[in-house]
Parts: sequence; C-alpha cells; structure tokens
Amino acid sequence: MNNQLEQLKQFTTVVADTGDFATLKQYAPRDATTNPTLIMKAATLPEYAYLLDKAIADNRSSGLTGKAQVSRVLDHLLVLFGAEILKVVPGRVSTETDASLSFDVNGLVAKARTFIGLYQKLGVPKERILIKIATTWEGVRAAEVLQREGVNCNMTLLFSLAQAVACAEAGARLISPFVGRILDWYKKSTGREYSAAEDPGVVSVQAIYNYYKKFGHNTEVMGASFRNVGEILELAGCDLLTISPALLGELQAGTTPVARKLSPETARTSTIERVKMDENTFRWMMNEDAMATEKLAEGIRSFAADALKLEKHIASRL
Repeated sequence: MNNQLEQLKQFTTVVADTGDFATLKQYAPRDATTNPTLIMKAATLPEYAYLLDKAIADNRSSGLTGKAQVSRVLDHLLVLFGAEILKVVPGRVSTETDASLSFDVNGLVAKARTFIGLYQKLGVPKERILIKIATTWEGVRAAEVLQREGVNCNMTLLFSLAQAVACAEAGARLISPFVGRILDWYKKSTGREYSAAEDPGVVSVQAIYNYYKKFGHNTEVMGASFRNVGEILELAGCDLLTISPALLGELQAGTTPVARKLSPETARTSTIERVKMDENTFRWMMNEDAMATEKLAEGIRSFAADALKLEKHIASRL
C-alpha cells in the first residue's frame, strides 16, 4: 500500500511549508509556501548564505542607505528564495508581504507589484507566484485590486468564516486557514484536549470548504498550520494542504489507509447558510469572534517580529 503522503496526494494538492530546498526535493510537493519565519531560519543556514550575498551584491549600487536599503535587500532576498524554490517545485510559490502593511491597501498593492516585477526580471511568470497577504479588511481590498491585475493572492492568517467569505467575494485565488493556531486558542481557553474529528481548527476549515463549494466560489482552500497528522487526515480532500517537513515525514512513514473526508458533492448537501458580506458585517463578525480577532492580531505581530529579525540579520551583513 502507498504511504499516507502518496494516498493524500490522490485527493489533495500537497504543499510544503518550508524554505528549505532539500526538504522540497525529498517530499516532492506541487507548491511551496514561505513566510518571514521560514526565510529567517533558512537565511541563517550556511548552505543558503549565497542568496543573501547575492541580494546584497545586487543592491550595493542602489544609492539607498539605512532602513530603505535593508528593505530593498529583503525584498530581493524573498524573491531569490522563491525563484530557487520554483526550480524544485513544478507549481507555485507564495511570497509574503510585510506584516507592517497589513492595514495599508496602497502599501500592500505596491509591495505585491514590486515582488512581481522582481520575479519577472528573473524570468519567473506571475502565474507561478502567489502574493501572501494577511486577511484584514484592508488586505482583502488589496487582493481585490491585485486579482483584477492578474496577480494571484494567498490570503493568510485566516481564522474565520467571515474572513473566508470576504476573500471569496473579492476573488482571491487562495486562502490559508490556520488549523493549528485555532486549536491552540481553544485548548488554552477551555483547558481540554480535542480529538482530530472535533478539533476546532478542522471544523472551521470544513465549514469554509463546504461554504465555498456549495455557493460556487472559485477561491481555493489550503489548510495550514497543522499541529498533528490527525488534523491533516481529517481534511483529506481539501483543495490544498500546506504541511511542515516534520509532518510530511510522519505521513511518508505512515501506511494506514487514508479516506477522503471532503468533497464538492458532500459540500453541496451541507446546511450552511450564505453570508451577505460588507465591511460592517465583516468587522462585526470579527468582533464577535474572540479567537479570530486575537489570533489575527497575534499573527501579524509575530510575523512583524520575525521580519524585524531578518532585517537586523541583513543589516549586520551590510
């Protein structure tokens, strides 16, 4: 029998949640995702120092100094990592916008255009790029602008149906609901453990998937931020799942049968009701969802902190 990873690939597109090229070669995912935390880890490894060296060398004569120079080098470094990843995976790579721009529509659009321009200079077509944007109301509006320009967006730090509906109505290409971080919040809040089937993160993604398929939204659902293999297997059949190297290894070592849990056919029979989304509805639904509000804010702060660490690392090299 095929291992669990190969079985899962029959129902779901597997994406690697890593910036490590060796891992990508080992598990052969279709796509890959990155974020400041993952790039920070990779950029400090000796085997990837050449990418930072190149980003610095390419911008020595930019005429910029201080924070502006660091920011420019960081943009180039993220794109260089993405371009190298695309030499390994056959599909797409996600490149994350600055967390500090999470509430700045114009800033997010400008950053995305910068990334696309840098990729195109390296010969990478925009069809192979997903621009990662935090799912704030402003992030959704930025994605709406970018999608009209043919720039595909991956909406990240997503914890609620309100965020998912807003993304779908804006025409976002893909969303990344964070399964494990939802579980973390509920475990801390309730003090109890959850089986995979009742895991609040799993239940949330199931509801989003069913909503999209029932009401004909084309936005792809990519479960993310998993804490254990059980969560992954409960979402077998989801459009995509982005999985860490450790959990990819567990799936590759597992041989028990994997059953499909999600499908468009079963989604269409769900009883979930359509939400009429606008800014007032979005903000009210988020206000009433303490978990989603707290985890979104926490995630933005965390990514901003990791980006700052990466900037300091770059500054030390400059």
